[in-house]
Amino acid sequence: MIPAIPTNIPHGQTARRLEWPHLPPFLRSAIEKRLGGPVVSAESHGAGYTPGFASVLTCEDGSKHFVKAASAKAQRDSAALHREEAAKLKKLAGWVPAPKLKWFDDGEWVVLAFEHVEGRLPSRPWTSADLEVVSQALVETAAALTPAPGIGWPTFAEEHASYPELWSRVAGYPHTDRAAELAAGFAEHTAGETLVHLDVRDDTILIRPDGGVLLVEWTWPVLGADWIDSLLLLIGPRGDGLDAESFLSDHPLLSTAAPEAIDSVLALFAGYFLAAAEQPVKTTSPHLRRMQRWQGEVCLDWLIERRGWDQEA
Repeated sequence: MIPAIPTNIPHGQTARRLEWPHLPPFLRSAIEKRLGGPVVSAESHGAGYTPGFASVLTCEDGSKHFVKAASAKAQRDSAALHREEAAKLKKLAGWVPAPKLKWFDDGEWVVLAFEHVEGRLPSRPWTSADLEVVSQALVETAAALTPAPGIGWPTFAEEHASYPELWSRVAGYPHTDRAAELAAGFAEHTAGETLVHLDVRDDTILIRPDGGVLLVEWTWPVLGADWIDSLLLLIGPRGDGLDAESFLSDHPLLSTAAPEAIDSVLALFAGYFLAAAEQPVKTTSPHLRRMQRWQGEVCLDWLIERRGWDQEA
């Protein structure tokens, strides 16, 4: 174990969501019609950082469904993300380890209905056991998604081209110039033919009772190196005090990546998270900026350790 980076983020309860009774009557009726019967109970999903509706709905016939919804007017950003997710999942149907998208409506409200999957989020603080299970699943997923199915995916380098300059907005942390220089060279290190999930965190992972792992929120997939998701997975465990360096050295993908490549990605995301944390707090997602700052500090602390830089410089 290494010293954990303190956080008061209420993991698993970070979302400020609409509940089933809050949805307009016409929308509840439309959802029930699509589900095939009246909804008798709704369990809201508290993880994540978006304000839209997200609940497990149980119908009168006992069937369960995971449904997400956002108003195209009042929750425009969330509705746009739902549209993106639905479009990506349609392209990736049968390829990715994700709950099946059963139907999608894009109108006054954007609604996605998924098959219900029994599962849990990884424990927080992270445990070695959960990390091993999820990490192995990501290795298998990377293999299955190399080469990436379909065409037209943006590359990791294209999607993150503007990230290095974000270090110019970060103040109060050591070695920002060094980190910015490392981040600037990320493109040459991250090219690949693997479809990368890109948003791997404890709130986008489901561990099933049989040990299987599913990834949700396939909104941002890009083409990149096969080890990127495995590295991003380690941010939470490293911040929670697990020895990420020892884990990395034995990892089938990360152990083959050049140290400079890993450092460039850590520098890239440290700058992004720390710059994002300086943006105004969103009333619809009050924990988002704290989460971003924590992740940024974890990435920077890890980078400083790996490079042997003075922590107090």
